[in-house]
Amino acid sequence: MAVSQYSESWFRIAGQRVALRPHVRVHRQRFRGERWFVLQDPFSNQFFRLRPESWDFVVRLGLDRTVDAVWNEAVERDPLGAPGQEEALRLLAQLYNANLLHSTIAPDTARLFERYRKRRQRETRALLQNIMFARIPLLDPDKFLKALVPVARRIFGLVGALVWAVVVGVALKVAVDNVEDLQSQTEGVLGYGNLPWLYAGLVVVKLIHEFGHAFACRRYGGEVHTMGVMFLLFTPVPYVDVTSSWAFRNRWHRALVGSAGMVAELFTAALATFVWAATGPGVVHSVAFNIMFVASVSTVLFNGNPLLRFDGYYILSDLLDIPNLHQRASQLMQHLVEHYVYGAKGSRSPARSRREAGWLATFAVTSHIYRFVVLVLILLFLADRYLILGLLLTVICIVSWLFVPLFRFVNYLASSPRLERVRLGAIGKTMGAVAVLVLLLGVMPWPHHFRAPGVVEAVEHTLIAPDTPGTLREILATSGARVVAGQPLFRLESPELALELAEARAQVEETRVRELRALQRQTADVAPLASRRAALEKRVADLEARQNALVVRAPHAGDWVAPRLADAPGAWLERGQAVGQVVNGDICRFVAVVSQTEASRLFEGELHSGEVRLPGQAGYTIPIKQQTIIPADRSQLPAPALGWRAGGTVPVSNADNSGTRAAEPFFEVRAVLAPPTGAVVLQGRSGWLRYTLPSEPLITQGYRAFRQLLQKRYSL
Repeated sequence: MAVSQYSESWFRIAGQRVALRPHVRVHRQRFRGERWFVLQDPFSNQFFRLRPESWDFVVRLGLDRTVDAVWNEAVERDPLGAPGQEEALRLLAQLYNANLLHSTIAPDTARLFERYRKRRQRETRALLQNIMFARIPLLDPDKFLKALVPVARRIFGLVGALVWAVVVGVALKVAVDNVEDLQSQTEGVLGYGNLPWLYAGLVVVKLIHEFGHAFACRRYGGEVHTMGVMFLLFTPVPYVDVTSSWAFRNRWHRALVGSAGMVAELFTAALATFVWAATGPGVVHSVAFNIMFVASVSTVLFNGNPLLRFDGYYILSDLLDIPNLHQRASQLMQHLVEHYVYGAKGSRSPARSRREAGWLATFAVTSHIYRFVVLVLILLFLADRYLILGLLLTVICIVSWLFVPLFRFVNYLASSPRLERVRLGAIGKTMGAVAVLVLLLGVMPWPHHFRAPGVVEAVEHTLIAPDTPGTLREILATSGARVVAGQPLFRLESPELALELAEARAQVEETRVRELRALQRQTADVAPLASRRAALEKRVADLEARQNALVVRAPHAGDWVAPRLADAPGAWLERGQAVGQVVNGDICRFVAVVSQTEASRLFEGELHSGEVRLPGQAGYTIPIKQQTIIPADRSQLPAPALGWRAGGTVPVSNADNSGTRAAEPFFEVRAVLAPPTGAVVLQGRSGWLRYTLPSEPLITQGYRAFRQLLQKRYSL
């Protein structure tokens, strides 16, 4: 039996004689193992789901019997399952407002127009709230699609599935084989020169996408009466209305209709991949690439994502057997607040089981978070290219996502019938929650920190590279060994240098003999020969120094780190070629990269204390003893590990293959570490330098972050 068996308003409809209109279509479906009846209005393409007990009540309504008589009969037949008066009243009101009921009373034309006007107002409000996804219907493609049903049966059959799988699989292999060309061409996909081709590809792909939905719907007996244009971020793209598929009994057929657009897109992307790989630079190559890009990216980011109300959402709804997933998830959250916060005991959960309630609650939370994130990213993307348009859309979104829901919530608190008995308590609890929220966000100071990425660096460390080129002949110290200053590390060999040195020494001896002979004869050649001998002796000294440098020695004490040297005996090493390094880890420092937006705090004296945290050592915080701030802008990162290419957080220049040139100048902080006992501090380890700032309310912190974002991205 329903929660409310009797209703104070029952007298208003008890004597009425009503029945379903003849045009209403009824479909039997099963959801989560339960039998339901789905009413379809073919004119408005609206659907209403009724449980069997409610359908048993509605189907017995007739113009020859009163509502009260039908209800009493339903209660006598099924006392536990029949709808109560409150539920029956609500059910009849919904059907009446949808214009699915008619009665013996003369039709109230004014009321019919009023209902139509209110419906149009709801549609207009929905259009304004989703202004970036507005839809305009244009034509009825049903006759065209009906003529091609035989073709659709072959496409959405076993043979079509096999062909699709083979083509998409081969195209994926082609894309993987040409991944470098794909990456290089993707970097310029948003360039102004490519935007016309990108939009052309978007229109073609979306047209194929929508016809995929339409053909699948028609293939399983649905009707498609609406095709039009949707303004996706003010960009016109085609759309079709296939809501008639909701009447399909087989949920897999409904899911296939929902996924048919993505299936068609991926097949189109596969064909475009073949064309792109087989053609050289030109118009055909560009069009194929843009079709491939749009068809694949839109499928992954938008249509395939169940948290947005695109194809993935309807597929998930069908696979979970939870129709109206978004609406019922919102109703569940409203019920939780009404029942557990406001204490409205008459509130009923839209979920039929705990498991279904879990799905609805999970979807409600994750979908709102994801939609907010996607909306922010879209607004930032637009503002980066068209600042005025981005700001205008931001204002519209703030109004539709903040002020409109706030107005509705206030109206709900003031006039909702469900809160009639607990209204004062609900208002008081809401005001209390708002006061607590304001206190927590705007008044109470919260700990404030900012972090800077960096790497550990030994204060005394030297990169080892030979001063003289040669062939590696002997490794005198193994990698990882502790060495002292002057200890040989490895020995090179250079036959050319040995020959050159022998020749220079012979020239010195020859010049000395000639000089002695000139002295004995007292000729004028003495001075030139002496000068030549001095030059040759200097050259010999230089060559001997170069020969001595073939034995590379440690410049200071430390650990010899050269892991690749053991695999290089006999290899030729060039002068200046880095081989390894000697690291004295007794005293280490942390070299951090501070962005320009955060750099002001370094010079304003706001920093209270700093500490370093390293990945893999969550139990240790490493304090710093002293720090040095390099006051000039720098662009070369202390290590590639900090840049995007190596998985770091600092954007790097695309023109620099080494991955160490930052995209924007930064300030460098060098902090000497005082590691506690047990902490492992090694050269080259990346981590974070964490500064403690004066505590501030969260609103102040958020406002500062927002201002920094505007200054960094838009110079405002």
